[in-house]
Amino acid sequence: MVTVTLTDVNDNPPRFPHRSYQFTVPESVQVSSIVARIKAVDLDLGPNAEVVYRILDGDGLGTFRILTDPNTQEGLITLLKNLNFENKSSYTLKIEASNQNVDTPFLLVGPFSDTTMVRLLVEDEDEPPIFSPSVSQMVVSEGAPVGTNIGSVSAHDPDGSNSPIRYSVDRKSDTEHFFDIDSNSGAIRTSKYLDREIRVLHNITVIGTETLDPSQVGSAFVLISVADVNDNAPSFAGDYWTSVCENVLPGQIIETLSAIDPDNPENGHHFLFFLTADATLNHSFTLRDNDDNTASVLTLQSGFLRRDQPVHFLPVVIADGGSPPLSSTNTLTITICDCDLHGNHRHCSQEEPWYGGMGTTTAITLTCALTFLGVFMVTTVIRTRRREPQMMDDQQDIQENIVCYDDEGGGEADTKAFDMFALRHLNQMNLTGGCGTAEPETMTQKTRLLQEFIRKRLQEVDLDPTVPPLDSLQIYAFEGSGSVAHSLSSLSSLNSLESEQNFSKAVGSKVQEAHRTL
Repeated sequence: MVTVTLTDVNDNPPRFPHRSYQFTVPESVQVSSIVARIKAVDLDLGPNAEVVYRILDGDGLGTFRILTDPNTQEGLITLLKNLNFENKSSYTLKIEASNQNVDTPFLLVGPFSDTTMVRLLVEDEDEPPIFSPSVSQMVVSEGAPVGTNIGSVSAHDPDGSNSPIRYSVDRKSDTEHFFDIDSNSGAIRTSKYLDREIRVLHNITVIGTETLDPSQVGSAFVLISVADVNDNAPSFAGDYWTSVCENVLPGQIIETLSAIDPDNPENGHHFLFFLTADATLNHSFTLRDNDDNTASVLTLQSGFLRRDQPVHFLPVVIADGGSPPLSSTNTLTITICDCDLHGNHRHCSQEEPWYGGMGTTTAITLTCALTFLGVFMVTTVIRTRRREPQMMDDQQDIQENIVCYDDEGGGEADTKAFDMFALRHLNQMNLTGGCGTAEPETMTQKTRLLQEFIRKRLQEVDLDPTVPPLDSLQIYAFEGSGSVAHSLSSLSSLNSLESEQNFSKAVGSKVQEAHRTL
């Protein structure tokens, strides 16, 4: 048995099954997409069947290209740039297929390649409006009045219908409604006053919609720069506060001032420093402009007395070089201090800022702590008041009435200091009772008021069974007649010869007797 194995040689060229092909391509297809597939047949096997495709001629050389699929050996026609049906509706390509590996002895048989014609038809689709250009740049002054036109945008319908375009501003890009646009012409105008110091650049999106087909929407970006206007006066760069020793020498620089201005002129800032008309008469300090947007404060006299004037205020005028120029007056606080021979401050005026000895962070922390402490105390007081039981007006009237008596009285035998008859007989009035040296008419009026008060309280207690014990009024001014315990007072049982020890014993015996009786 002899087995003979035949090895393949490249003796068959690739051949296209058709002499021409035609494909339809939508004009909205994306770049790098595959728009068509063609294949040349090669009867060989393995590497001898590998095919290479290329575009030889045609009007679509710069629009399409062809690649070989290594798995299927197909020719893949891909898009290089966007299509536009309105500009060009069809393309023609002449494509060649050849073997990559060629056996030289078989070249005499004929060419190992084949060609075909491919026609690509662009399919028209409804496209959204196209802005030209897609990004616009505009400039507007921050001092422009409302309604100022700053520019316009333009879009067109690329389709044959040539639909009119309606313009609008995407409010997501202009939430504060600084700008508006004419829906027909595309002219953009201001709808609010602009401030460059707040916002320098506005990036808005303009939308174009076809009136015949509102589903077709295009957009463009508009960058609006706000030009500066000199509308802010310069001021101190910080809160300047300085101190000077009493024994300072004349001509000494005690502070260097600088300024800031929110405006941004094209040629940069140029500040001028000078004193007010009143300050020029000041013989204590002067100001020198350094011509570099700073100024120096110098002393004029050789010494100061803190007890005469502990604090000096120096008004400084700062002007800019804008058009028109703007200026502002700022005050520099100068405190006179008592210093040692080395210039170290030993004691300064009481009028210096309270935060002069501590940092800004420390001052802020202390302020926050005091605020939280105050809130905590107020909250505690409110909660404490809420826990207190609510009382009726009558209860408060009983508890808050304090009766004052100026007479000490003489014990049970003294019937003139207090009207006992009014307490025994509430429904009768004693017209002869008195209190001290008061007149009968006055005591009668007082007795009547006392009787009415007691009767009213007793009626409330009798009629209201749910009243708490707090409303119960008990009278202990009179012990009552015919009591078995007699009087609990020990004053009547003592004479002037008994000692304080006998007095204590008498009181104790009376109390024990009362307990036994009860």
